[in-house]
Amino acid sequence: MKLQDQVAIVTGAARGIGRGFALRLARLGCHVVVADVDLDAARRFDEQLSAASVSDEIVALGRRSIGVQGDLRQRAAADALVARAIEAFGRVDILVNNAGGAFAPIEASRASQMSDRDMADMFDVNLMTTVYCSQAVLPHMRARRSGNIINVGSTLGLDAAHRAGAYAHYGMAKTGVVQFTRFLAAEVGPDGIRVNCIAPGSTATARVASQARARGMVGDADLPKIPLRRLATVEDMAGPLEFLATDLSSYVTGQCISVCGGKVLTPS
Repeated sequence: MKLQDQVAIVTGAARGIGRGFALRLARLGCHVVVADVDLDAARRFDEQLSAASVSDEIVALGRRSIGVQGDLRQRAAADALVARAIEAFGRVDILVNNAGGAFAPIEASRASQMSDRDMADMFDVNLMTTVYCSQAVLPHMRARRSGNIINVGSTLGLDAAHRAGAYAHYGMAKTGVVQFTRFLAAEVGPDGIRVNCIAPGSTATARVASQARARGMVGDADLPKIPLRRLATVEDMAGPLEFLATDLSSYVTGQCISVCGGKVLTPS
């Protein structure tokens, strides 16, 4: 196992891509802290688990795991999350900032229309959760002069044309995640800490399947725009995560990998 007995925190890990990240890290040998605002989130979208919870799935793989429920838009919740991880495992080697999403109404999401409330919500859930969790874990990583932070952006944060201008606030927040990645990597590299970003393209999660039509999400009609002619799977996202989490990327920091089937073909 490439990450034998390392400890990872994965936010937004109760379902979807975050769950896929947590399970991949467990298969690589990590003990995993599953963090989410709702640890039962998979049930809301009929996502089928192989055990009662994601933490139970990880335990079934022979790793240790705890679940921590909290609203990471609050700095205190991020601090409490890291404290729970340190209490349970004594260290944090990897932080995956996956919590986020585009939940505002699409019909009022363009740059000329977006409300103050929707814009604040998108920045809080996508950018500020990443900032708070990173800042909470960094003192522990710096003390050990070792650590790996992997942020999750979006192709919409790299190319505003994907949705014909829709979800502007979400794209702006995810662009912020990419820039935060770069600034933090420049700062903490001398401390032995790497910081990188994954920008997922359209991914066939249970949530996308249940909400695609109502929320204007990418569907089969959009496949001709993707060079690989298919939506991503959760496992497609977990592969680049493995690259960034292991020594395969030991000399990679401050980078954003677009995992989009070729939909974004410009440098990120």
